[in-house]
Amino acid sequence: MDILLNVVKNKKIKEKITISGSKSESNRLLILQNLFPKLSIENLSDSDDSVHMQHALSTNDEVVNIGHAGTAMRFLTSYFAVKEGREVVLTGSDRMQNRPIEILVDALKDLGTDITYEDKVGYPPIRIKGTKIIKNKVQINGNVSSQYISSLLLIASKLENGLEIELIGKITSVPYINMTLSLLTQLGIASSFEKNIIKVLPKKSIESKIVVVESDWSSASYFYSIATLASIGSEITLSAYKEESLQGDSCLAEIYQHFGVETTFGENTIILKKVKETKKETLEIDLKNAPDIAQTIAVTCFAEGVACNLTGLHTLKIKETDRLVALHDELSKLGANISVTDVSLHLKVTSIINKNIAIKTYNDHRMAMAFAPLAFIVPINILNAEVVTKSYQKFWEDMQQIGIKIDEL
Repeated sequence: MDILLNVVKNKKIKEKITISGSKSESNRLLILQNLFPKLSIENLSDSDDSVHMQHALSTNDEVVNIGHAGTAMRFLTSYFAVKEGREVVLTGSDRMQNRPIEILVDALKDLGTDITYEDKVGYPPIRIKGTKIIKNKVQINGNVSSQYISSLLLIASKLENGLEIELIGKITSVPYINMTLSLLTQLGIASSFEKNIIKVLPKKSIESKIVVVESDWSSASYFYSIATLASIGSEITLSAYKEESLQGDSCLAEIYQHFGVETTFGENTIILKKVKETKKETLEIDLKNAPDIAQTIAVTCFAEGVACNLTGLHTLKIKETDRLVALHDELSKLGANISVTDVSLHLKVTSIINKNIAIKTYNDHRMAMAFAPLAFIVPINILNAEVVTKSYQKFWEDMQQIGIKIDEL
């Protein structure tokens, strides 16, 4: 489905939006729930990724296809590796079969698991034969996707001797590692993270526990962008959020002060209010702990005529698409003066935004959602718009509530 987003007529908005639970928290908790059945989850994400995860955990099929769901691929690799007596072939979409998994597989094989590649070495599909793990020490690079590390942490307490992970070199995406450890703590699982060593002690069972998933901060980023482009005095209330968040993307509240957006925390809500004009000085941010909001910030800067240098983006090349190249190509069509490296994005100020440009989404939900707020300035086409369901089922409905008129092409 391709759509046309028409320019918003009334740029002063006051709306309330409810966003479903964090995909990152939900998928971690779904793994833990299957390891510890006394765990109950509320406000679960309704994203495609979480739906794929639930299906994968409930099926008895030999072949488990998780589509584009990268989190599910990483977490399920470890999960099935310790399911004694179970054999599965874990696979996904064409793009998923070109996203690397070797670092995680090597770590699991060092622990004694039985995993082989069905086709290309280092990439899905992989055949996993569940085994009992006795070893309790493993090394893994600290600058890889934190999902590899979290994947190991999620199964750690069910190993006979627990697990000690030594992170080699520089450690990135620490908030996502801490998110996983915090969820373990909530279940009464003992762990520690000191310097470059993470330890998780074994635990056979837990007491009955209900965990309420906080709403997704990555999804909130698009409303921060909208608040920036709206008129001064505009307010958007989002629920359900916590001031003490486990999610690294909660740094949005601080970052968007640069754009004149103030964040007020209420009882399970945040209120985004446009209180002043955007600062025009160059925005310099290291996003190694929150790479998923890079696309939103880049588009916001372009729309506001703000130069930016975004660094710490080395993981973006192995997402649903190479997000750095995708941002370069699509923003360039709109008239941006942009350059990218393998780890950074650099945007210079331009005064013209081209109209009626068709934005390719590359099967990447965040490309579609990051560019949508531009409808506050110019009419814009979004190709393959349904891709947003990967993380945000009601995104286009919520855009209409905000005031963006949508026509199917």
